[in-house]
Amino acid sequence: MVFRNSLKAALIAAAALVPLASAQAADKVTLMLNWYVYGEHAPFFYGKAKGFYQAEGIDLDIQEGRGSAVTIQAAAAGTVDFAYADVPTMIRAAVKGAPVTAVGVALQTSPMSVMGFTDKNIAKPEDIKGKTVATTPGDSMSQIWPLFLKRAGLKESDFRTVSGDATTKLNAVINGQADLLLGYSMDQSMKIKDATGKDVHPIMFADYGIHLVSSGIIVNKEFLAKNPDLVRRFMAATTKSFEEAEKNPEGAVDAVLAALPKAGQRPTLLEGFQLTIPLYRTAETKNRRPFQVTDANMKDSVGLLVEYGGVAASAKDDPKAFYTRDYLPADPSN
Repeated sequence: MVFRNSLKAALIAAAALVPLASAQAADKVTLMLNWYVYGEHAPFFYGKAKGFYQAEGIDLDIQEGRGSAVTIQAAAAGTVDFAYADVPTMIRAAVKGAPVTAVGVALQTSPMSVMGFTDKNIAKPEDIKGKTVATTPGDSMSQIWPLFLKRAGLKESDFRTVSGDATTKLNAVINGQADLLLGYSMDQSMKIKDATGKDVHPIMFADYGIHLVSSGIIVNKEFLAKNPDLVRRFMAATTKSFEEAEKNPEGAVDAVLAALPKAGQRPTLLEGFQLTIPLYRTAETKNRRPFQVTDANMKDSVGLLVEYGGVAASAKDDPKAFYTRDYLPADPSN
């Protein structure tokens, strides 16, 4: 009788553990990046390697993307849970009816720049005069380029322009057919350096008063409404991942290469990530945790997209329709 009672108690206890274990199982979550992996993406791999996502009950799967527009489409369609993509591209999609919003803006200073080999001594706008600039018509940088020229006191007639797709643009500078190209300071510059071994100098649009946000975490609005706790946990883990990666860039890049040994060359992955870190904050958010974009920054960004980026003027009526800070972890500086 004692044995039977003990067995019965053990079976009851075991049965009681089954739903508990299920309840504690990690949520499987998919994050799609904006592009093939490069230095900017290091914090996600670092956070996964360090267990920050697991600590929040998240089993994270990181997928490479094929451009921000495609990644945002995947989030809008609900085929991925989270997207890391260009927020201005998301705003364009949202204005046209895509059910997406940003729950955190990672790059609050734009990485847009015009860049060329350092040894050509093109360090300021005045140096662009008489040079050849490679552009990709219709991309985000070419849309903002006229504003940069205006702010920098340049005219289209001051230089020669050649056009082509993203690869053609890179090859034009690599092969000496162009002196400069429009690109992201931590992306195209590293591709050129990988191909040539030569340093590249970017002239940053942001240095000329162009306040435009860039990459952020984007979700489907229906997914957000159904999974508010999961989004909070994801943003808590991601915020910690970015903070800790800032402190240990080399460890963050090592995490990328441990997961994807063919992601790139370690020196340029590291340099690319180190160039990304200063873009996390503006003067207004310099003491804040990552992703804490200001209302003013978003308002300025929407205004620029309306004026120069072909976005409908109605977007300016409610900039807050495109982002929220409600799912970010507490920031003591606020």
